[in-house]
Amino acid sequence: MADVHHETVYFTGHVQGVGFRYTTLQVAKEFEVTGRVGNQTDGRVQLEVQGNLRDVNAFVTAVEERMHGYIRRVERTSAQGPAKYQDFRIQ
Repeated sequence: MADVHHETVYFTGHVQGVGFRYTTLQVAKEFEVTGRVGNQTDGRVQLEVQGNLRDVNAFVTAVEERMHGYIRRVERTSAQGPAKYQDFRIQ
């Protein structure tokens, strides 16, 4: 199996209790990506996403654009490796 692009993204701001995870799930349906999105105990939302580099970048950008009024900071880290996810889900 070929390696895919992985990103871990942390969104900080007023990102919990505003439909952030649901919106992210809906946006994911527009791209060829898989992964997970979930609330963190420190108030951030963590996004784990995988796919080709172009789709992952476009997906994260689309999430940022749709939720821009709630996001104060975005932290992204990336890696290459085998696929971990079969679908996209809310945790």
